[in-house]
Amino acid sequence: MKYGNLKMWIGGEWVDAVSGQTFTTKNVTTGEDLGSVPLADTADADRAVAAAKAAFPVWSRKTVAERSRILSKIADEIRRRGEEFMELDALEHGMPKHLADAPDVIAASGNFEAAAAFCRHLTGTVIPSKRGTMYCLTKVPVGVCALITPWNLPFFLMAQKVALSLAAGCTSVLKAPSINAVTSVKFAELLDSIEELPKGAVNVITGPGSTIGTYLASHKDIDCVGFTGSTETGVDIMKAAAPTLKKLTMELGGKNPAIVFPDANLDLAVKTLSHHQFNNCGQACGSPGRIYVHEDCYDRFLEKYAAACKVFADGLGDPMLPTTRMGPLVSGSHYRKVTSYIEYGIEDGATLFIDGRTDKPNFVGPTVFTDVTPGMRIYRDEIFGPVSVIVKWKDEDEVMDLATDNVYGLTASIWSTNIAHALKLGERFQVGTFSINCHNNVSPEAPWGGVRQSGIGQKEGGYEGILGYMDDKLITISLDE
Repeated sequence: MKYGNLKMWIGGEWVDAVSGQTFTTKNVTTGEDLGSVPLADTADADRAVAAAKAAFPVWSRKTVAERSRILSKIADEIRRRGEEFMELDALEHGMPKHLADAPDVIAASGNFEAAAAFCRHLTGTVIPSKRGTMYCLTKVPVGVCALITPWNLPFFLMAQKVALSLAAGCTSVLKAPSINAVTSVKFAELLDSIEELPKGAVNVITGPGSTIGTYLASHKDIDCVGFTGSTETGVDIMKAAAPTLKKLTMELGGKNPAIVFPDANLDLAVKTLSHHQFNNCGQACGSPGRIYVHEDCYDRFLEKYAAACKVFADGLGDPMLPTTRMGPLVSGSHYRKVTSYIEYGIEDGATLFIDGRTDKPNFVGPTVFTDVTPGMRIYRDEIFGPVSVIVKWKDEDEVMDLATDNVYGLTASIWSTNIAHALKLGERFQVGTFSINCHNNVSPEAPWGGVRQSGIGQKEGGYEGILGYMDDKLITISLDE
């Protein structure tokens, strides 16, 4: 095994699971063993929560300037060790190594840089009153957080949640997905190298989300849950958290519409939408799940889109190679899910315009369906893979009704040179992010998240993301003599 026998990081100490059990993570491309990690259970979760609770008074009482300096130091260390995490992205997740730089590793550093800046500007409010009382509304850290992250942008999302919760003054237990267990342990090693970070401020445990994630959500000493993942798992997390009425920040699934008008810059639309659909094998909640193209430019769009698909298909291969544009799907089980949806599309009567299925395990290239109708499973469900669903439209009101008829509310985009008209149409979308002539431009400086079945609570990222790990406290001062 490349990484050998690894341990969890609890209370600043490297430990095995109480049970002594382990599991092995795999190289998603070759199937070879990468590393052995502890198989945590509830006893290990209890240890981690207790360590975070003990560290909370120490960390929360640090000044914002002290927290900012430590966060900046972590950002610098991520950049210094960037090559290591780029390689892990390729091995555990399948992201081409040379592409992991910007979306995952460098952006992870940016998460800490942004959090370091924002936490120095946390402000309260003085509320005037005629009753002889001064009111001061201040922001305070919520307490101990359970941070439950997904496998699709592993390092970026681990870093985002840890950075924001630390900036707020919270301590945490990070439960990363088992697929990315080595990445989470190596992240813990990085944090362990930061001497100024108190022991127990962050704790990293490895184990199944079905056991550990839901247990953390129900834990009496967890005050807040930061979760990114599927809507179905989010519902389970909410149910587990409900008896203790925890604060929740949840970024969930999406089936995101992109509407292309006849006056759109087709080259830009094709380049951007194909990138967001195929660059991470479609394994992103913000991928354009439904692309609506006006009949006047439909044929030209398909021609250009097919050419873009060929570029990605020609670059399908080993994520460690610099020529690779698309690596494998993250696991065998996810491969079976994605290919089953391709079968559903065929069974339901859609036209398989481009078939990306291969005879190589876990690899699916760009796949495109046309002649898709709203009753089809590929139209309504989040596939989370490199499968494009393209719908021809003619009437504007009809396409807007189609695009907004969905349980999700994550993101949407309109492609048109008529910005004023696009803005007006954007008012009809119930989404967390609406874009014009771009799609899903996530940045550490900007909040991100959905509404309806795509999310609940504070948005992630940006200044607003820190507030998700804080509570309001009202201080009243009598001015009577």
